[in-house]
Amino acid sequence: MRAFLMTLCLVTTLTACSGQKGFHVKNLAKTDMDMVSDIHVTRVRELAEVLTVKLYKRNPRELLKSPDMTVENRLSALMNIDRKVGFEELGGADGSDALILAFTDGFQGDRVFALMAGITGMLNKTYQNRDEFFIPDSIDEQKLYDSARNLEIVAWMLNTKKNKRGQPMIMSNGYTEDGTPNLSYERVLSQMIVIQDMMATMVSDSTNRSINKVVHSVASLTFFPI
Repeated sequence: MRAFLMTLCLVTTLTACSGQKGFHVKNLAKTDMDMVSDIHVTRVRELAEVLTVKLYKRNPRELLKSPDMTVENRLSALMNIDRKVGFEELGGADGSDALILAFTDGFQGDRVFALMAGITGMLNKTYQNRDEFFIPDSIDEQKLYDSARNLEIVAWMLNTKKNKRGQPMIMSNGYTEDGTPNLSYERVLSQMIVIQDMMATMVSDSTNRSINKVVHSVASLTFFPI
């Protein structure tokens, strides 16, 4: 019942806000859960794009590590839903492996790219490399839950991981010139975590499959494989 009410509320809201788009025959093949999944995957990908742009603005030196590279080129590579798994400049790393690489001391490459390759690759896997869902599709609630925990670890690492000079490996949250805290990066990640957790709960409720909620400290520095 809880999952049904959450689904009904979200679908009703979407319909009210997007009525101008008209009726699509393909939506007849969608369950309420499919429509909710469409909303969530669209939003979490939007947030990933926002985070990428924000991190490059805060860390322009990372982009300069690749000659003639632009933020637009990075977004094109990262946000392509049909992209191949692994990036040559990251030694073939993607998903959780790329997340680890982003915070590795000896890594000389673009840390923002490694981080966002990890995040977007992980999100792609949780949604089966799809941006639209239909009746036969099934999403793994455990992958959704584990990805949320990985995002929590990312948020913690951004605030705590430093290089040998005592500087953050990747600049993010901080303070403005007048001393006001800037937590906008943490807020974006928090929104992504909420989406993944909400999806995990709804999928679990709708399929009667349980989630293995293992106690996992963010300070363990161990990412869940997705």
